[in-house]
Amino acid sequence: MWTVVPTGPQHADRLAELQQIVFPTLAPEQRFEAKHYLHHVVQFPAGQFCVVDGERVVGMTSTIRTALVDAPHTFAEIIQGGWLTSHVPTGAWLYGTDLGVHPDYRRQGMARALYAARHDTVRALGLEGQVTVGMPSGLGAVKGTITAAQYYDELVRGVRDDPTISAQRAVGFEPRGLIAGYIDDPVCDGYGVLLVLPAANNVRNP
Repeated sequence: MWTVVPTGPQHADRLAELQQIVFPTLAPEQRFEAKHYLHHVVQFPAGQFCVVDGERVVGMTSTIRTALVDAPHTFAEIIQGGWLTSHVPTGAWLYGTDLGVHPDYRRQGMARALYAARHDTVRALGLEGQVTVGMPSGLGAVKGTITAAQYYDELVRGVRDDPTISAQRAVGFEPRGLIAGYIDDPVCDGYGVLLVLPAANNVRNP
């Protein structure tokens, strides 16, 4: 049976392997490597989680604290070469830099469990909530037929589903805007959707 645990140094190598499986189209320089995970657990241990099934690491999320909520930014600015040195120890928000589940383990509630672990950290530290930027992973396939702004508008109005954003909304995240040039990944044509989950709200069962 799988379980969510705090990320430790012993997970670093397997987490690096999982990054390549979960984010195969992401630019290699924007993936976390083992050396980065070793730094994350020293810099902000309370914000790092993974899912294990025996010795196998099958899910993960990395976070920082930030004062950044609505200001324009990019994934590269957040991850700082993978080291997450944009972490602000006094920041009022928990910024989720990523969240991924091995394909063999999807649709088992693992992503929700990781979001819930992050929310426990939010409340334990007295933070305002979680903020993240989701990848609208269905956009790349339709970008020649619809603009990113139209795609986002349809998502907000609930007339279009997206494999990533719709799942994040189902657990309680609220869309706050579209960010162009956020990330180097063709599945979302480089766009991101700013999402917020206030501390007072619960992580829902989708």
